[in-house]
Amino acid sequence: MRLLCVAVLSLLAAARAAPVHDCARLTEQLEIQERDEVLGRWISIAESTDIPVSNVMTRMFVDSSWVKLTAANESDSILFFQALKSLGQCFTLQYNMTLTNSTLSMVKPLKVSEVLLKTSCPDCLVIHSKYHRERNSYRALQLLSRRNNISAAEIYEYNKQVQCLNLPPPAVLDPQKALCPEEAPSQDTQDRDLSSVVNEMGPELFNVFDSLMKKEDGADSLMKLIYHSLIGGKGN
Repeated sequence: MRLLCVAVLSLLAAARAAPVHDCARLTEQLEIQERDEVLGRWISIAESTDIPVSNVMTRMFVDSSWVKLTAANESDSILFFQALKSLGQCFTLQYNMTLTNSTLSMVKPLKVSEVLLKTSCPDCLVIHSKYHRERNSYRALQLLSRRNNISAAEIYEYNKQVQCLNLPPPAVLDPQKALCPEEAPSQDTQDRDLSSVVNEMGPELFNVFDSLMKKEDGADSLMKLIYHSLIGGKGN
């Protein structure tokens, strides 16, 4: 009986210790040898972030999203071009990031640093982002893939990575939703470049966000603002 108790306790101890070892593996950083490794078009599969209500807004307003990474003129620079579809409209955003010691970083319009985490998905990127501010900072974990539909096992592994980083449950995009085209938008699809807005506001984006979220009905006000902005702009 004593041996049985010891065996059971040993198994329980091993079971409790396993997630720690798993998390060490699941959150291991991927070394980027050459920037060519990450270039090309990547489709957004899921995202988790501790920015308040951001996951909820993604589920409500984001139909689909993809990002195209191309080499910039500088040897350590990468140009990001993102196309996001929301309520039938396409929005684009462009920005540059610098690759140094396997870390992607940007100072303006927002101070951001990103690293890749290892994944068993052969054609995926798992990006762990940190948005730096004077007082607060936010984190996010994005799952991108060359495919618009990945396996349940690959999603499961990503969810485990989210849990290991103590982030909220992710917003998973519907793989059946149409993507914004890479070519010029058709007449019935409105294309808007948000780059100038983001560049002008910069860190103020977080300040506005924080001020809204401090209000009792801040989340509802923010969602209504986004909804009416998108719907109201359809006729422009």
